[in-house]
Amino acid sequence: MGSVRTRVRIFGVALGALVATGLAVAVPSASAKEAVDTRPTAIVSLGDSAISGEGAGNYEAGTNGENGDWCHRSANALVHRTTVAERTINLACSGADSSNVSLADTTHYTEGSQARRLVDVARQFRVTTVIVQIGANDDPQFANTMLDCIAEWFNPFGAGCRSRLQTEWPQRLTAMKPKVEAAVNDVRSAMSQAGYSNGSYNFVLTSYASPLTEKMDEYLHGPQGCPFKLADAKYGRTVAVPQFSDALRDVANRTGTKFLDFSRATENREACSGYGNSSTEWQNRITVDPWAWVHGGLDAIGIHMAQQSFHPNARGHEQLGRCVTEFVGSGRAAAACVAGADGNLHAV
Repeated sequence: MGSVRTRVRIFGVALGALVATGLAVAVPSASAKEAVDTRPTAIVSLGDSAISGEGAGNYEAGTNGENGDWCHRSANALVHRTTVAERTINLACSGADSSNVSLADTTHYTEGSQARRLVDVARQFRVTTVIVQIGANDDPQFANTMLDCIAEWFNPFGAGCRSRLQTEWPQRLTAMKPKVEAAVNDVRSAMSQAGYSNGSYNFVLTSYASPLTEKMDEYLHGPQGCPFKLADAKYGRTVAVPQFSDALRDVANRTGTKFLDFSRATENREACSGYGNSSTEWQNRITVDPWAWVHGGLDAIGIHMAQQSFHPNARGHEQLGRCVTEFVGSGRAAAACVAGADGNLHAV
């Protein structure tokens, strides 16, 4: 009995000493309080025209051809249609390739590395999501391929662009993959430089939506703004774009990045799918902006007057942003954006 009392007294003296020295008091220190991150949360997008908002109009001042900057970052871009963070920041630039997204010392349309700018953004804000869409302007040369296919439409006796692409396209995708992988790894490195650990933010790589469909008016789709042979459009929608998506999914798997498949995102809403009524479409038809020279001067003459063609329009970006929000909220590692019975895109 006495030994028990002795142990109790010893324990009490020891506890009193601990309390007196502050070692047993679970009160946050001043430094712990200061460690709470009070920065506004942000989602940041990097990549090329498909994510910069090309085709969605309402471009940020300074990116609409002024002084040679044709990045066309739109206020309607999909990142600005998400609701996953307090701030939405768009670093993407129309025409960018993987090297322009990477940490390399490159310049595109007067702008430097997107990953380097991400470091500064990630230090200023608490970035919770990074979304990247890149690869189309690397070996696939998507824009030039579209032009080649348009040229085939003017040749009624030609075999179409699909006959050549069936062999070339998989080879182009194979050559593209290591470039996209390097850019993705550089974006992750940029976040590390800004003090983020892997897994402390959502990192999403997306694929691309098909701009065309073979389900167009058989005779009038050319004059309506989609001068492509129907068989070529079918090859693009059912073969080329899905293969492109598979290649980017492989990059996501290799880099431990989340993957969001856009390949069917504008299904039944592609350019010219509405026949004479484009109001139901989520992709632009051939779009020529004769007023581009107002901002870009003589530099606008040529491709810049039509660079908004065959890109998601504002309606498309609104739906893509909706799907990104749903995907990020789900916590899943992969999903596809597909229209549901309600007519909206859902991450499934």
